[in-house]
Amino acid sequence: MAERAALEELVRLQGEHVRELKLQKASAEQIEEEVSQLLKLKAQLGPDEGKHKFVLKTPKGTRDYNPRQMAVREKVFDTIISCFKRHGAEVIDTPVFELKDFDIAGQFDPMIPDAECLKIMCEILSSLQIGDFLVKVNDRRILDGMFAVCGVPDSKFRTICSSVDKLDKVPWEEVKNEMVGEKGLAPEVADRIGDYVQQHGGVSLVEQLLQDPKLSQNKQALEGLGDLKLLFEYLALFGIADKISFDLSLARGLDYYTGVIYEAVLLQTAAQAGEEPLGVGSVAAGGRYDGLVGMFDPKGRKVPCVGLSVGVERIFSIVEQRLEALEEKVRTTETQVLVASAQKKLLEERLKLVSELWDAGIKAELLYKKNPKLLNQLQYCEEAGIPLVAIIGEQELKDGVVKLRAVASREEVDVRREDLVKEIKRRTSQPPCIC
Repeated sequence: MAERAALEELVRLQGEHVRELKLQKASAEQIEEEVSQLLKLKAQLGPDEGKHKFVLKTPKGTRDYNPRQMAVREKVFDTIISCFKRHGAEVIDTPVFELKDFDIAGQFDPMIPDAECLKIMCEILSSLQIGDFLVKVNDRRILDGMFAVCGVPDSKFRTICSSVDKLDKVPWEEVKNEMVGEKGLAPEVADRIGDYVQQHGGVSLVEQLLQDPKLSQNKQALEGLGDLKLLFEYLALFGIADKISFDLSLARGLDYYTGVIYEAVLLQTAAQAGEEPLGVGSVAAGGRYDGLVGMFDPKGRKVPCVGLSVGVERIFSIVEQRLEALEEKVRTTETQVLVASAQKKLLEERLKLVSELWDAGIKAELLYKKNPKLLNQLQYCEEAGIPLVAIIGEQELKDGVVKLRAVASREEVDVRREDLVKEIKRRTSQPPCIC
């Protein structure tokens, strides 16, 4: 039994060694050699009939997040939430639907909420600093009007709409082949659609289409173009018109959109001068859905609504990849100060001091060893990004002071015990950054 226990301990230690090599990005040959040694040790253990084998897996569609990933994730969420709150957003939790009466008092310009949604979207993406981006806008009424004047049968509106929605991923010829070959659309109708959906621009394109001999005769398209023209006026006032592109290929597959639709994409720098930037994926989207809430109202009243969704998982992956590429260090805690001791047998004093700091609202921690070496405590602060160390020793206790050390500069100053909280708060008045 003792021999087996010793062998199990060797397997454990060898496993930790292999994991450490992988974290250090050791050479493939070295890792392979150590893995081979691990397998040999496991083979010596042989089958263990007395133990049940449990395999722990994350559910499909989910993932685990380590402390570093969670720190990045929280930063992304904090940035998004702060942008919404800056615009007067309120937080709700809706685990169930509750039917209740509501009234919309007075009239308002429906394009203002759309413009503000686009402003929030631009603020979020700019604050996250994940790269250049472009926000595409269109209107479902323009799409439906365009399909009508091009000769698309009413029964094929939605299926042709889903084909158009693929234009950000595949060229027009492939989309046309799908419309004609798979969905039975007449080739000349597909060509008319192609003349429209390959256009994109700013307010000048809106004005151009308002003079289009076909679209200008369609009531839905005319309403949509009129609203888009007004929307661009507000976008100019908000200072974001240069980030917005009117794109007739933007379709957004969800049927509940009733007006303006928008989608933000990250841009990839062109390989050669003169080429247009390439989109590398949607990171936020939204639009107007005035008929959705009424579906849950017994009286079926129309409630004006706009919505914005942010692709948090995609943004998180982009931020994580960027940090890895730049080899940036990420703080996984918000600890402001580590309580350390300069000599042995001061555990009780460290516990007293850290408790005082916690009670004063200071984010503090200490190493759990009874008698940690001072060098190890300082090294831990450097590795964890903790900005301050509160050091106590026999002399400090005698003098009624605490030695406060700035980790970055290694500057040390004696602070009277009763002034320590005030001094730590003064030095950490700015919230610690996680990266």
